[in-house]
Amino acid sequence: MTLISSVLLIWLAAALAPALRRWLGAASGWVLALAPLAAFGYFLTTIGGGIERQPLEWMPQLGVSADMRLDGLSRMMALLVSGIGCLIVLYASGYLGKDGAYGRFNCMLLLFMGSMLGLVLADGLILLFVFWELTSITSYLLIGYYHEDAVARKKALQALIVTGGGGLALLAGLVMTGFATGEWTLSGVLASGDLLRGHPWYGAILTLVLLGAFTKSAQFPFHFWLPNAMAGPTPVSAYLHSATMVKAGVFLLAALSPVLGGTTAWMVALCAAGGVTFLLGAGRGLLHTDLKPVLAFTTLGSLGLLVMLLGIGTPLAVKAAVMFLLGHALYKAALFMVVGSIDHETGTREAERLRGLRRAMPLTAAAGGLAALSSAGLPPFIGFIGKEYVFKTGDALALWGVVLLVVAFLGNAAMMALSLNAGVHPFFGKATGKTPKPPHEAPFSMWSGPLLLGVLGLMFGLLPGWFAAPLSVPAAGDILAAPVDLKPKLWHGFNLPLLLSAVTVVAGLSLYRARRKPWRLAADGRLPRLPSADAAYDAWLAGVLRFAGWQTRVLQSGHLRNYVLVIFGTVAVLVSWKLAVFPARDLADAIGPVPVYFVALLLIMVVSTCMVLATNSKATALVGFGIVGFGISLLFTFFGAPDLAITQIVVETLTIVLLFLILGRIPEMKRVSSRRTMLFDGAVALLVGGLTTALVIKADLLNAARSISEQFREWSYPLAKGRNVVNVILVDFRALDTYAEVIVLVIAALGVGILMGKQRRADS
Repeated sequence: MTLISSVLLIWLAAALAPALRRWLGAASGWVLALAPLAAFGYFLTTIGGGIERQPLEWMPQLGVSADMRLDGLSRMMALLVSGIGCLIVLYASGYLGKDGAYGRFNCMLLLFMGSMLGLVLADGLILLFVFWELTSITSYLLIGYYHEDAVARKKALQALIVTGGGGLALLAGLVMTGFATGEWTLSGVLASGDLLRGHPWYGAILTLVLLGAFTKSAQFPFHFWLPNAMAGPTPVSAYLHSATMVKAGVFLLAALSPVLGGTTAWMVALCAAGGVTFLLGAGRGLLHTDLKPVLAFTTLGSLGLLVMLLGIGTPLAVKAAVMFLLGHALYKAALFMVVGSIDHETGTREAERLRGLRRAMPLTAAAGGLAALSSAGLPPFIGFIGKEYVFKTGDALALWGVVLLVVAFLGNAAMMALSLNAGVHPFFGKATGKTPKPPHEAPFSMWSGPLLLGVLGLMFGLLPGWFAAPLSVPAAGDILAAPVDLKPKLWHGFNLPLLLSAVTVVAGLSLYRARRKPWRLAADGRLPRLPSADAAYDAWLAGVLRFAGWQTRVLQSGHLRNYVLVIFGTVAVLVSWKLAVFPARDLADAIGPVPVYFVALLLIMVVSTCMVLATNSKATALVGFGIVGFGISLLFTFFGAPDLAITQIVVETLTIVLLFLILGRIPEMKRVSSRRTMLFDGAVALLVGGLTTALVIKADLLNAARSISEQFREWSYPLAKGRNVVNVILVDFRALDTYAEVIVLVIAALGVGILMGKQRRADS
């Protein structure tokens, strides 16, 4: 297997998903899970290896490739994407196996999985963007899986607009990066060293990349879409919004930190956005009783902490970020699946109605307990090691270390309370008996995945040198662009981080015991109403829709005159700008002496045009039109284009003859515009015509490149074996244009024939 084939294999499974659903039913999930399992096995075999690149040409003329790249960071992400993805496919077979659209769900899930895998493996900058947007599109389909629900459709659209808009900003940033460095691969950009940090475009590139990363990873002020995305089914939340898609922004920041990080702008932006998101997510989660939003807000807080650590950028901070990312993917996916099992088997996710489920759901309870303890940062789990590194990072810093320690203490205490609320609270205590369905254990496909992840979180904590180090050490080295000395272990001795961990546990348990107080305050509406980013988004979207409605009413008014004025006005503005930007010598000198016959012909055409505008006679107007048309054919002749002149004469003759044949059926001419309107329209016509004429003359004077007419003349006989240059252009060099024009003429002839046939039948 190769990097490219791992993505294609998962996409092949996506293509087969609907058919397998029809043949095998819910069991199709077990077959489909083999694709991500095979990819996971392949990536396991690469552990311990160096950087692997697999080139693939895409658009070599533009310097754009579809190369794939596997390093320590992308290997860790690929293992998470494929490994947890395999468990999610199995979980979904129990959760949605009886759903009529289960085949469609698997297709979309695997399409997303392949896109996310391609994103972390892509080396080409443009290919990275393609996969980036594919994850946004497929996540939109997954969040809106319950498409008959208006709320689900609205939330899915919100996620698409926010992440898709950020993706467009990222595209601009990647393109500017390519031009600034001259490299269109991630490997080439990373090899450019300090070139980007010293480039005049650094500020713009950093801003655009941060917009892409912040929207994808739901950083403040774009954090609101993530909790709303819980409208999708639980397998979607467990996969997209804990282990994979929302980590895409974090992955991008980590991958580009060697060339974009290390500056004050980088540190301030990431620390500010990450810190606010961390505290906001942890604090908002305390107000909810629905376990799914609770986990959504803990995910939000975790993403904020990761971004803040990458903003600090010290070796300890990067080590903390890698360990925390690894642990978070394990326990958060498990907790989401546990909550989904509770909802599936009891009919509710409300914490107030869930107690004492451990007897009815012992295996799910074990999975939830293991994941919750790891999420709470208790030893001997991987979550404890990640939290210890966060506190060690703050301890090693000076003044800003105090800020980090305070933020980390407050956030981790709240996160511990929320983790216990989701993974422990529903299973202990006295059963309430208020669940809509009698609780019972979930099927094997639903409890096996979270239980395995919970056990792995324990094993990664007990034996971090065996399990965590082979993944975390290379990833941290790639982020720092230097070898790292990372030896994760549980016991670091009695020190300040250990003391802070103990105090955090006490504070977290206190918040957990007092969890019902914020629930009641939120339910009674006694909390202060703060500005809402979600409400700001709704107001922005409503304003966009109102503007679109106004614009449609103005531009699509149904009046031909308005359409022409808009088009001509736009042309006038653009032409005026071009005339001002491009220099040339005086236009009057460029025109030179004008022959008398040329002036006479122009005067005749001008008089004929005025006659058409002034007359109320249909016949006179047609004669005037004909004079103008035949005058244009004479102009073609004067400028050495007899072929065009002949074509113009034929078309003009046919048009005038046809119009005279139906003259009696043309409505009588009458004036519908006031004199003031006619004068205004005439002024616009003269302005646009004059500006266009001036632009054509001025463009002819620029001589920016060799004239194409000269090249056509040189190519005519050697390439096309024709001495008539115009014919060669029409038949050979612009054959497709000519073919399209012939089709248009044939359609017009058919239309005329049909109309004349109807006329003959009507007369008979």
